[in-house]
Order: sequence, then structure tokens, then C-alpha cells
Amino acid sequence: RAVRYHRLPSSLALLILLVACTMGCIQSIACKPRIRRENIVVYEVSASIDQCPTIIEENSPIVLRYKTPYFRASAGVVMPPVPRNETWVVGWIQACTQMEFYNTYGDIGMSSWELPELREGRVKAISDSDGVSYPWYGNTTETVTLTGPTSKPSRLTVSMNDNFYPSVTWAVPISNSNTPMLTHITRDQSFITWLVAMNSVTKERIVLQTVRWRMRVDIAVDPDMPLGSRASLVGRPYQEQPHILNYQEPIPPNALGRPNANDAQVLMWRPRRGAPLVVIPPK
Repeated sequence: RAVRYHRLPSSLALLILLVACTMGCIQSIACKPRIRRENIVVYEVSASIDQCPTIIEENSPIVLRYKTPYFRASAGVVMPPVPRNETWVVGWIQACTQMEFYNTYGDIGMSSWELPELREGRVKAISDSDGVSYPWYGNTTETVTLTGPTSKPSRLTVSMNDNFYPSVTWAVPISNSNTPMLTHITRDQSFITWLVAMNSVTKERIVLQTVRWRMRVDIAVDPDMPLGSRASLVGRPYQEQPHILNYQEPIPPNALGRPNANDAQVLMWRPRRGAPLVVIPPK
């Protein structure tokens, strides 16, 4: 089941904001309202991972594909009136905080997708933006933009989803042979997802909610079996559900800009004997 926090009913939240805004400006006709955390109401946040196992696809003689269940997050937010000459964006920002992604080829070696800066501890997180909408995860359902002046509170909903759908070669990736040698796939990746309101001009950010989640994949492969019956899930079939935190975590600088995780990752070949080799460098 989705983890769900019920805050205030949206109608009550709107009434509270209207009263607050009126009282805040009653002392001065020249009062310019300022958007603060206490004036923003988050009346519902949900975060879940679909309760279904990872799907393995063996349709290609070149690659195995697997499709994990979706992580989904949604929130309702009531923003106070936005002052003239201000634009605020409310939406989701996501960063990868840990990644282990190993494809084992018997006793020959393994390929490994890696984020070098994260692996070496030089950064705490790497942006998981779509690569265009920095710092946001995306720019469709993931964000809403409010341009001032607005005369009354605005009620909005923002949502996002994420999953893995990669390809892994049956054969050793640095080999010219097409002989299937893949024996195991292991993946363990962690993320922080923030619900944020941000001033587009000043870049002031207000963190409204923090979610932590993790996706794990464990697939055993028998390369000697015919295509279509080589791979099977091992370990737990369902994912651990996300954690909606009751405190807000700060957003590390590397979670806000380039490069994103897709551009920063490197595919390494790590043989059982011999030096590691870069197969695909970062973009």
C-alpha cells in the first residue's frame, strides 16, 4: 500500500491562507507579502512502489532486458498569493545517493555501471533530472509554475514516477563473440526525492517534503539454457516501500545541476584477472 499522510483538507487550507494573508497585510497598505514555508500548505503526500515483481524480457539474442515496478510520488500543495514580478515553481527534485549495478559473466569477470564521484565519496548525491529540466526531475506532471501577481491562494498537484528498464548483453561486452556468458545481475540503487517550492529568479528554495526510496534487482542467469528460459528472479520479489520522512533533508549542490546520473555514469569491465577497462565513458 502507498504510504500516505493526510494533512489539512484543501478547502480548510485555502481558508487559513486567506485569513493569514489578510491579517499579514492589514497593518500596512504598502505590505508586500513574502512566500515563507509557514504560508505553504502540503495537504497530502503519497509515495509508493508498485506491488509487482520485476519483469524479465528474453526476446533478443543480443541483450536481456528487465523492467522494474514504478516508484510513484504525488503531492497536493496550496501556495499563497504570489507577489508581482515573482515566479515560483513547485515540483519534484530527485538525486541518486548510492548505486551498485553488477553484471557477472561466470569466472571471466563483470561489467559494472558506476558513478565515479559517488563511488569515491567526492559527492553525496548526483542529480537524477531528465537532463533538460534542471533541477527538476521533469517538466510535465512533475512541476507547476505560478507567475505573480496572483490575488488568491493556488491549489495544485504535482506527481512523478520512475523505474529501471535497461539492457544487459548476454555476451561479455568487450568480446567479439556472441556466445552467452551472463550468469548474474545485481542492482541496488537509492534515491532521495524532494518536494520543493523555488523562486525562479532568486533561486530561493523551500523544501516541503523529503522521500527516501530504494530499488533492488537480483537475477540469476543460466547461459546454457535456450533463449526465453535463461533468467529468473531470486531474492525478494517485491520492493521495500518508500519512506516519507518527518523531517526535511537539505539538497546537496550536486543534486541541482549537471551532470545528471545518466550522463555521469561509466560502464566498466572488471576482469577476474587483469586491469579494469572503461567500456562506455561518461557523456
